[in-house]
Amino acid sequence: MSDNKAQTPPDRLAVNPRSEFFDADALQRGVGIRFKDRVRTDIEEYCISEGWVRVQAGKSMDRKGQPLTIKLTGPVEAWFEDLGEDAPIAKA
Repeated sequence: MSDNKAQTPPDRLAVNPRSEFFDADALQRGVGIRFKDRVRTDIEEYCISEGWVRVQAGKSMDRKGQPLTIKLTGPVEAWFEDLGEDAPIAKA
């Protein structure tokens, strides 16, 4: 892993532990997300290279008790919050 990769979040990340894209170490550091030029704190999953985020669709749940999500497309930027104001930003 290069030094730059260690300083930016993964290309795809999910907060649900059941997802193959869940990474507890990355989430523990705190990941900031900017979607369409607005900082968001309600992101369930994101993919920088494909340009989308998933957010919870209200309070609806699926039959397994997991929140229903909707996919929104647009420019996504991510950074580790533990690196402070000058953190390197991962973007497509």
